[in-house]
Amino acid sequence: MDYKAYRRRKLILCIALFLSLLAVSLFSLSSGPYHVPLREVLAVLLGGGGKDDRLVLLGIRLPRIVAGILVGASMGVAGAVLQGYLRNPLATPFTMGVSHGAMFGASLAIILGAGYSLNSGQVFLNNPYAVVLFAFLGAISATLVILALARLRGLSPEAIVLAGVAMSSLYSALTTLVQYFANELQLAAMVYWSFGNLARATWRENAIMAVAFALIFAYFLIKRWDLNASTLGDEIAKSVGVNIERERLIGTLLSAFITSVTVAFVGVIGFVGLIAPHSMRLIAGGDYRSLIPLSALAGALLLVSADTVARLIVSPMTLPVGVITSFLGAPAFIYLLVRMEGRR
Repeated sequence: MDYKAYRRRKLILCIALFLSLLAVSLFSLSSGPYHVPLREVLAVLLGGGGKDDRLVLLGIRLPRIVAGILVGASMGVAGAVLQGYLRNPLATPFTMGVSHGAMFGASLAIILGAGYSLNSGQVFLNNPYAVVLFAFLGAISATLVILALARLRGLSPEAIVLAGVAMSSLYSALTTLVQYFANELQLAAMVYWSFGNLARATWRENAIMAVAFALIFAYFLIKRWDLNASTLGDEIAKSVGVNIERERLIGTLLSAFITSVTVAFVGVIGFVGLIAPHSMRLIAGGDYRSLIPLSALAGALLLVSADTVARLIVSPMTLPVGVITSFLGAPAFIYLLVRMEGRR
């Protein structure tokens, strides 16, 4: 009976998160400098509505919201998995140097000739897919180096996190070096790319992110028992038949891969992979059978909400969504750090 009540609570929480995400998404669709009443929003989603409403909702706002859901869910799942395999509550996709590697790759693409232009005081990338490709290669390269070291030298989970910090520092230095030799327009383009911006994602980018998320989400669901075993320590995991070194390497690589895909398309957005898993762990516990889907829903809800605030707080201007998530994430990071020290 207690187990049935336990599962019922998890199901209720999932439904509550899903309904909250749906409500925030509808509010985001309706709100903005061009206000669309909720009944018109529903009419457009059902295939009707006026031409202007359809253009704004389906061409501009809906792709942005879908991107927020996919990016937030991807980062939430990646953060939950890394924290489990590395047994470190501060581990996130960006601990592996993903964001810094992406920033270096994008900066390198721009200084090597990726097109950019200045229009009405704003910088536009004329060849964004070249920047996306270089950003992806930079993001995944840091993780591949760390995983190669872990494989060859048998690094512990703590050492893997420290190696990620070292790679982040290295890529930050390389980015600074590239920026030093950039001209004013190139530097402006680099800074523009570094701002997390969900508006960059079109339906094509959303489709790519959706396929990547679906495959990796399914894999981690299959491996949920291995994740539960890994949180109890390597010896216990091995005693129940889990090849913990192999699973840790694969899980870390896939988490970094799904993060690098999203970062390459929308830029750097931090702390979602930290806040979403921890909030769900505090509410629902650390059972990965439920933590993985809950972290996905919580990450999606967090990022869509943050992006809605970023669009509306100084409307008609739009703040980078990374600013909002950083305001939320910095106190959460400090809280977790103090909590970890208090347990020692």
